Order: sequence, then structure tokens, then C-alpha cells
Amino acid sequence: MSTATKPNHIGRKISRIRELRDMKQEALAQALGTNQQTVSAIENSETIEDEKLTEIAKALGVSVEAIKNFTEENMINYFNTFYDNSVANGINNPVNCSFNPLDKIIELYERMLLAEKEKVEFLEKLLKDR
Repeated sequence: MSTATKPNHIGRKISRIRELRDMKQEALAQALGTNQQTVSAIENSETIEDEKLTEIAKALGVSVEAIKNFTEENMINYFNTFYDNSVANGINNPVNCSFNPLDKIIELYERMLLAEKEKVEFLEKLLKDR
């Protein structure tokens, strides 16, 4: 008896995509208008009707083909194709701000300080009126 994962187990693919989307079964159930137990049963199913699969794909924000063709290897290859350009936008290619970030922080701090002063004045006035 083999315990190997069957390559086209749609339910497991749905489960893995849901997990990658950081979605709980309850959230998927709510999006499908059903309950968590039904989602659990779906994820344990080897096959799913096309109509239901379309609903699930929509709820997960992926295409039906993405579910059908999903593999862990494809996922790893997909993420490995991203180019991290954070370095390119850093030292070698500095981002030109049209404002001084410190000025914006000071401006925000001054507005917060003014709001606190107004709040204190209002509370002092309320106490005097008693």
C-alpha cells in the first residue's frame, strides 16, 4: 500500500493553494457560502465537479487552470523567477524624494502636539464649568 501523494488530487491542490493564500478553511467556507466541514470534505476529495471547482477558484482568487496545474515544484520555480530589485533602487540607483522625510515627521509631530493641547484646553474648560 503506497502512501505517496497522487499527482492529480484536486482537493490537496486546493488545500495547498488556500494555505499559500494564508486563508483558513472557515474563510474559504464563508466565501463559498458553506461550512468548514464541507471545505474539509472538498480538500479530501480526489476529484471535484467543474462547476464547484470554478467557484472555489474564484474564492481563492486563482484560475481553474492554476488549481489543476498546481505543483509544489511549479510554485518554487514561480517564486524563483522574481527579481529582487530592492538593491537596484537603493545605493546604485537612489530614490529621489521630492520632500524631506524628517520635515514630514516634524510636521506630523507638531500637528499631534497641537491636537493634544486643544484636548487639554477642552478638558480644563469642562472642569471649570462644573
